[in-house]
Amino acid sequence: MARTKKPTTPASPRAKLTSAIKGARDVMRKDAGLNGDLDRIPQLAWLLFLKAFDGMEQNRKVVERNFRAAIESPYRWRDWAADPNGRTGEALIDFVNTGLLPHLRSLVGTGAHDPRDVLAAVFKETNNRMLSGYLLRDVVNKVNDIDFASSDDIHTMAHLYESMLREMRDAAGDSGEFYTPRPVIRFMVQQVDPKLGEKVLDPAAGTGGFLVETLEHLAPRVQTTVQRRALHEGLRGVEKKPLPYLLGMMNLVLHGVPQPNIIRGNALAQPITSIGKSSRVDVILTNPPFGGEEEKSIQANFPAGMQTAETAWLFIQLVIRQLKDGGRCAIVVPNGVLYADGVGARIKQQLMTECDLHTVVRLPNGVFAPYTIIPSNLLFFTKTGRTKETWFYEIPAPGGRKNYSKTKPLGFEEFAGCQAWWGDRVENERAWRVPVADVEANDFNLDLKNPNREDDLAHRPPEELLAELVATEQSILDQLSTLGSRVEEHTEVGGGSRLSLSIPSAGTTRLVALGDVMHLVSDVVVVEPTGSYPNVGVYSFGRGLFEKQPLDGAATSAKTLNRIRTGQFIYSRLFAFEGAYAYVPSQFDGFCVSAEFPTFESDARELDAEWLACMLRSPDHWNALGLSSKGLGLRRQRVPVEAVLAFKIELPPLDEQRRLLGVVRRIDELRERRAQASRLVDALSLAVLTRS
Repeated sequence: MARTKKPTTPASPRAKLTSAIKGARDVMRKDAGLNGDLDRIPQLAWLLFLKAFDGMEQNRKVVERNFRAAIESPYRWRDWAADPNGRTGEALIDFVNTGLLPHLRSLVGTGAHDPRDVLAAVFKETNNRMLSGYLLRDVVNKVNDIDFASSDDIHTMAHLYESMLREMRDAAGDSGEFYTPRPVIRFMVQQVDPKLGEKVLDPAAGTGGFLVETLEHLAPRVQTTVQRRALHEGLRGVEKKPLPYLLGMMNLVLHGVPQPNIIRGNALAQPITSIGKSSRVDVILTNPPFGGEEEKSIQANFPAGMQTAETAWLFIQLVIRQLKDGGRCAIVVPNGVLYADGVGARIKQQLMTECDLHTVVRLPNGVFAPYTIIPSNLLFFTKTGRTKETWFYEIPAPGGRKNYSKTKPLGFEEFAGCQAWWGDRVENERAWRVPVADVEANDFNLDLKNPNREDDLAHRPPEELLAELVATEQSILDQLSTLGSRVEEHTEVGGGSRLSLSIPSAGTTRLVALGDVMHLVSDVVVVEPTGSYPNVGVYSFGRGLFEKQPLDGAATSAKTLNRIRTGQFIYSRLFAFEGAYAYVPSQFDGFCVSAEFPTFESDARELDAEWLACMLRSPDHWNALGLSSKGLGLRRQRVPVEAVLAFKIELPPLDEQRRLLGVVRRIDELRERRAQASRLVDALSLAVLTRS
């Protein structure tokens, strides 16, 4: 008896689409003109684009009364590609290379995002890379099997296309290109929450990830054709490189945007002062390139004193300018943006003066792995005037891991804690806030350690410790690279060379007594028996201030105390001979000291008190001051105020003091990171022994 054959289950649309795309890519692997996915995916992209565009044109012809085709015969997909037995071999290659592509590049529209202008822009730098016309015909036939007439098929194709973009990202990662993970994009879009009717811009659009995510975020709210058209027109992008531009256009087309509003060009090429109100937008979502350098002509588009070759800094200035008043932004930045000084500090000052930098989300290590292990952050701000305070939130890595990887990437669910915290903010082990005065006092350094979380190294697994050690060492290298911009190379006698930090030449300094540039101040507080007074001391060896137990008014013999203020200079008369000099940072504003701690204010036009405190870390300086001490015994050698005011130093100009102070801060950060690396090494060795 013959066995009854079971009926085959029809393949799902997704399976059919996957099969068609896989078949096309398998065919392309045989062509000598294509080398890897960096060639194959763009080739497939423009063929898919033309197939999808032709489907949309046919739909428009049905519903639009005055429809005019953007592509006319014989260049429509249905004319040259739809017949599986049509042109092939040399005839097909010749038609595509000398007819089709030149025609598409030459199209001229009437403006207002005419499809002809879109096509001309897309195909301006698009070329056919296949050499075999027979293989090209096979690929065309595979693409022709995809039906873009169905909205379900278009939606499915869009998701498959995004998987191709991830592969494109993987391939491009080998060339220094990498793109924003989808969970990061989704989190940024949801927290900024674009509204229908708002203009949303990505000035470094890449393959269109932020624009597509915004589209999907808003699509459920669309109720009318007018709203849908406004949504599509409100999505705007600029992309410098031709390949991401083509992929971004295709991405939006497949997501139902018939005329994507992405400009092929450099968003930084326009003088920033020429960006008027009519060009400004409600929302900017972007991950601008970082680590790159722009040429002098691009830098000249920015104000003097704010010019730099680093692309990330230029994009931050552009974003500030291009936002409307009240506009919102989320931007990805590397760690270097947080701690940079010089031009970077000035740009951060502009940001925090013109905008409310309300949130910094610190991403875990490896979010962009394997393309870079540079730690990254998300800045959220609104253009509503000066920042008052900035909240920081650390996204923890899951499952005890310290690093993400290509095989274990970041998931969107890992932002759930931050999203729950966002609307009702309280400090916890992941979140803390910093007043803007503290940021200003620290030269706009935003690379701040979480004060609410202890770093318990003793109970962490070796793999986690090793991952953090690698990230810490990379951070140290980044810091050294930043310092490298402040290092000069000097040729020695004999042809050798040495590296030294740039210091002011003798001609730029002048010898002054400290009394010429600062004066003694006293804000007297009368001690009450029932009062309690916050109290500080001064560490020896230039280590700054430390908080002491509050003074109990009933327990102290002091009748008066002196209240100190942010920005003042202070020293311990008793321990000045061993470097007990300090600058008063904002966290000690309003604390009290006894008469043993003389306090000074500097002439703000001449002297930076923090720079002076750094100078007096030098044993040469404190030893010289110690010669003027009075009293008996090693620990009773008080240095009088008169000696400090009479002490002479080489004083560079104020801007040079601040530059050198920035170098010292970077070195201090290096010291802290080195100490952390040392602690990690010790903990790692113990963890390995314990595990074994």
